[in-house]
Amino acid sequence: MEAFGHLMHGFAVALQPNHLFFCFVGVLAGTLVGVLPAIGPVAAVALLLPTTYHLDPISAIIMLAGINYGAMYGGSTTSILVNVPGESSSVVTCFDGYPMALQGRAGPALGIAAFGSFIAGTLSIFGLMLFAPALGRAALRFSSPEYFSLMMMSLVLVTYMGRGSMIKSLMMVAWGLILSTVGMDVLTGQLRLTYDRMFFQDGVHIIPLIIGLFGLREVFNNFQATFQGELLKIKIKGFLPTLQDWKDSILPILRCGVFGFFMGILPGVSPMVPTFISYGIEKRLSKHPERFGKGAIEGVAGPEACNNATVCGTQVPLFSLGIPTNTMNTMLLAAFMIFGLTPGPQFIKDSPDLFWGLIASMYLGNAMLLVLNLPLIPLWVRVLKIPPILLNVIILIFCIIGAYSLNQEVNDVYLLFVFGLVGFVSRKLGYEAAPLILAFILGPKIEISLRQSLIMSEGSFAILVTRPISAFFLVVTLFILTSAIIGLKKKRLKDKVDSEDF
Repeated sequence: MEAFGHLMHGFAVALQPNHLFFCFVGVLAGTLVGVLPAIGPVAAVALLLPTTYHLDPISAIIMLAGINYGAMYGGSTTSILVNVPGESSSVVTCFDGYPMALQGRAGPALGIAAFGSFIAGTLSIFGLMLFAPALGRAALRFSSPEYFSLMMMSLVLVTYMGRGSMIKSLMMVAWGLILSTVGMDVLTGQLRLTYDRMFFQDGVHIIPLIIGLFGLREVFNNFQATFQGELLKIKIKGFLPTLQDWKDSILPILRCGVFGFFMGILPGVSPMVPTFISYGIEKRLSKHPERFGKGAIEGVAGPEACNNATVCGTQVPLFSLGIPTNTMNTMLLAAFMIFGLTPGPQFIKDSPDLFWGLIASMYLGNAMLLVLNLPLIPLWVRVLKIPPILLNVIILIFCIIGAYSLNQEVNDVYLLFVFGLVGFVSRKLGYEAAPLILAFILGPKIEISLRQSLIMSEGSFAILVTRPISAFFLVVTLFILTSAIIGLKKKRLKDKVDSEDF
């Protein structure tokens, strides 16, 4: 009953005209971002972050969160109509969505994707409402040593679960930690790594860093990329799934929704991973697995439900522990920092209007997306015809304006292009930018937690291993690093044996 009372308070906050308007703007922008293959939700939030400076924190966070889950809706549109995922977690939707469209069933495919996303999204918001406060209350037992160990474990988990080489990810983590130390030491007041340039006295600004590594990087990448995918020419009609479609889809929607939510809570799990797993589960449980890949509607309903539920699951550790588990939540944490807010165990208690208002806005946003998505399909089809070169020029202009608007400093624009080139080159070489951003944001917290722990123990590192919870997190961290090293050695040994055999 207490949670229900808080939720009613949240609706009172979310239904205020300004918050309702920015919820609408967020889900509409998110859907557009999901439809356009040229830009993802992370880059979109990076671009729009500067526009929130003059908003109140509740409106800003509601809008940015709306972009996140709205993109999951929009990503299914291009997967079904063009066979090109608008967002990485919509890759699996291509497997059966596009074959359904070729069979003249694009309408039911789009319809079940929207309804499945709405049902799973609504259920997972309920889970977020229950689990985040409970985890926050448990985290109140944490002190500086526990927070240091938890954040170190999160960094290692994200790099371990991420794509590509873990060594490369750890190198990016190291660069992120180094960048986070630029500027004035908060405890001693000494300047670090500024090289006598006053511009760096306040540290590296997060907006040029984020926009460069994600927004401008996409511009550079899109200038050399070509859009591949043939827009469906047939007329789309009959968006409402039939009764048989519902019979085939309702259980996959519920199963994948619950599965996606709990997978999202785990640190470092990309939304793309649960969708692949959920697709495999549904194929195995199906009475007609041979239909998968040839236009099975449950192959669309399950993964679409899963990716929306995963979004809500990832926000449980963000709100309750202050730990972002993926790149998108790192962006949201950056937004919290800009407004002077600190997610963590006390966040829900100290900022009830923001937390419960956001929860309520997600209910409203899911309803908006259901109403918006189907009638606007013809508009999204027209949007897909925008010349990519024009879209890239518009994004480039947004990048420059966003970086400059932070402090009206030309140096921020220079940094923007530096980080844009770094992001572009590092991606080509297989170095992902997400670990760098996560380390950059968590770096100051890690440093302060470690120094506070050493002050508590009068300079002894033993405090990190003598406290049970802290020791547990460090053991998990060590286990992950050890298993990664062993796996790397086995791979090298196997490659060596294969080359000798050849």
